[in-house]
Amino acid sequence: MPCLARSAADGQIEKITLGHPLLDDYLVFVAARARTNTWLAVAYDLKVFFEVVGKEPAVVTTADVFAFLSAQRAPRRGERVVRLEDGEAGLAARTIARRLSSVRGLYGYLCAREDTGVHRNPVPGSLAARRPGARRGRGGVPLIRTPRTLPRVLAPAEVDALRAALRTHRDRAMVDAMVLGGLRRCEVLGLRLEDLSAGERRLFVAEGKGGRQRVVPVSARFFAEVGAYLESERPAASASRQLFVVLKGARRGEPLSAAGLDEILDGARDRAGLERATCHQLRHTCFTRLREAGMALEAIQAQAGHASIESTRLYLHLANGWLEKEYLRAAEAIEAQVAPATPTAAR
Repeated sequence: MPCLARSAADGQIEKITLGHPLLDDYLVFVAARARTNTWLAVAYDLKVFFEVVGKEPAVVTTADVFAFLSAQRAPRRGERVVRLEDGEAGLAARTIARRLSSVRGLYGYLCAREDTGVHRNPVPGSLAARRPGARRGRGGVPLIRTPRTLPRVLAPAEVDALRAALRTHRDRAMVDAMVLGGLRRCEVLGLRLEDLSAGERRLFVAEGKGGRQRVVPVSARFFAEVGAYLESERPAASASRQLFVVLKGARRGEPLSAAGLDEILDGARDRAGLERATCHQLRHTCFTRLREAGMALEAIQAQAGHASIESTRLYLHLANGWLEKEYLRAAEAIEAQVAPATPTAAR
């Protein structure tokens, strides 16, 4: 059975292993081309897969993949307990799809090496389409259908309550970076001191998703909180170039971790009496409000760091005011083309 082990230095993960030569080689390959969170997720997904399948990588079949799929969809809390989001009793469809993607990536790597005894990928991209002559993976039926749900955003009053519940300038600056600048959690934690341009009110995002870098404008409120944090809170003895560091305890002055940021946000959410408030919801809230204020979709794409504008179109649906205005404008045009009915002459 694979055993996930990791070693770290200075708060940074340096090595992840599963105790199998082929799996460990693949994790080294992933580490060179992916962020730490992706690296960890792939390692955990592979651990779960081979724990369920119980076979060596070279002898796994497509039937084993479907058996794994069934096991992941099995009820976790009883047959009658389902999620409101997708009506499923097992793991979320997105989680299962991610795990299949991790396994598919492993076997793509093993096939490409040509020295592992693996000659085909047991994870199909999709089931064959019913249409005669259709190619597998093109127009076929996906193994997992992930629901296309709209993300939740916070109301202005909820954002104010959350900020009021934060205890330090550092914490308010991090939340402002997400809710005013639209930065991801990893991008906030990846900010360095030299990435700030207070005079231009801009940030250089060096640790963007997919390795994409960008320069984004951020509200003056963020820079005011950062200035107060640097002046009165950040340990002067810290040697870290990361902007946000731990303020107290054994790790004082070291870079703040993702778990640390989540803990800060969870505590503030509880104190504010909010049911929901995650880093990603803050990011979604930022772009929804920008779209409602009339910001062009292409500009939001650049601010968000989206590779495709299709990802940005989501905010068209979240910004209800835009949809309502477009509908009313079109409806008025249609109604204007319809001649008023002529009353029937009295007999």
